[in-house]
Amino acid sequence: MTQDQALRLHVPEPSGRPGCATDFSYLHVSPAGAVRRPEIHTSAADTTDLAYGLIRVLDEDGQAVGPWAPTDLDAMRLRKGLRAMMKTRIFDARMLIAQRQKKLSFYMQSLGEEAIGSAHSFALEPGDMCFPTYRQQSLLLARDDIPMWEMMCQLMSNERDPMRGRQLPVMYSYKRAGFFSISGNLATQYIQAVGWGMASAIKGDAKIASAWVGDGATAEADFHTALTFAHVYRAPVILNVVNNQWAISTFQAIAGGEQTTFAARGVGCGIASLRVDGNDFLAVYAASRWAAERARSNLGPTLIEWVTYRAGPHSTSDDPSKYRPADDWQRFPLGDPIARLKQHLIRLGEWSEAQHEQAQKELEAEVAAAQKEAESYGTLLDGHIPSPAAMFEDVYKDMPEHLRRQRQELGV
Repeated sequence: MTQDQALRLHVPEPSGRPGCATDFSYLHVSPAGAVRRPEIHTSAADTTDLAYGLIRVLDEDGQAVGPWAPTDLDAMRLRKGLRAMMKTRIFDARMLIAQRQKKLSFYMQSLGEEAIGSAHSFALEPGDMCFPTYRQQSLLLARDDIPMWEMMCQLMSNERDPMRGRQLPVMYSYKRAGFFSISGNLATQYIQAVGWGMASAIKGDAKIASAWVGDGATAEADFHTALTFAHVYRAPVILNVVNNQWAISTFQAIAGGEQTTFAARGVGCGIASLRVDGNDFLAVYAASRWAAERARSNLGPTLIEWVTYRAGPHSTSDDPSKYRPADDWQRFPLGDPIARLKQHLIRLGEWSEAQHEQAQKELEAEVAAAQKEAESYGTLLDGHIPSPAAMFEDVYKDMPEHLRRQRQELGV
C-alpha cells in the first residue's frame, strides 16, 4: 500500500514583480487581422475560438487589416476619436494634480485605457444606457454635450456638483448621456444593466444596455448572476470586462485569468464572447458595433473582454511600485492606444505631427479653462460645498413632517 502524496493548493503569482521585468508571454496575442469575423447571428458556441484569440485591426505599421477593419469610420470620426482619447488623458493628468493639491479628495485615472470608452461610445445610439465602473470617463469625454467643468464640479464636491455631494468623486451620473450612476460596490452594475435591458425588451423598446466591470470584479457573485439572467432571457446587453491586468494590487490571475480568458466565461454560460485588443481603437469600435447589432437584432447578449493595461495607479491612494515593475506600461505588448491611432491617421494622410502638437495645445487649453470655471464654484479647500439642507431634498416627492422637523433642528 503506497502513501498518498500530500495535497497542495495553487496560488497564482504575477509574471513580474518590482525589480523583475514582467514576462508578458501569458497574454497570447494574435497577429493583427488574423481572427475571423462571424456573422452577428452566429451561435455562442461558434465564438469559442474568438474567446481565446485576440481581435486586432491595427498592425505594427498602423495599417488597418483583416475582417474586423471597420468600413463606416471616416477620417473625420477617426480624428474625433483621437481627440477624445487625448482629452481624456489631459483631463486625467490635471485632475490627478488637483487631487495632490487637495482640491478634491480622490481620483482614478484611465491612463492607457482611453480607447475602450471612446470607441465604444461611437457604437452606441441615443437612449442606450451604460452601467460603468469608475474608469470609463472617456464614455463621457468623447461626447459633445457633457461639459467638463460640470464633471470637475462633481470631483470637487462644490456648490455646483450635479450630485450635490452625495457621491464619491469620479462616480458620475448622467441620465441624458446614458451614463447610469456609478456604484462603488463591484459588479452590482452588471445585474442592473441586465435588468435594464430586460425592461427595455419588455416595453418593446429598441434601446440596449452596456455593462462594465474590471477583471477583478469577475470573481464577484453578481457577475455570474448577471450572466445567467442575460443568457436565459437573451437580454439586449453588452457585457464588458476591462482586463487591465490588475485589480488594485492583485494580478488578474487571482480572479481566474490564468491559462484561460475572461471571455471564455461567457461562452461557458451560453453567451457569444469576444476577446479584443483594448488598445486598438478600430478593433474596439468594430467589436462594439458587432455586439450592439446582435443586441438590437434580438440575438441576445455579448461578452467582450478588453485586453489592456492600467498604466497608472489604481487610484490616488495606491502606489503600484510596491507590487509591479515601474516600466510595465512601456513594455506592454499592445502599446499606447493614442500613439497607435495617431500612427494610423498619419499613414492615411489625415494627420501629422504638427496637427497632433496643435491638438494637444488646444485640448490642454480647453481642459484648463474648464478647470478654472469649476474652481470658481469652489473646491474641497475652500468649503464651497452643497448646503446641508440638500441631504433632505430629492428623497421624497413631498417631504414628510419628521424630515421637516429634522431640517429645522439642523437650522438650514
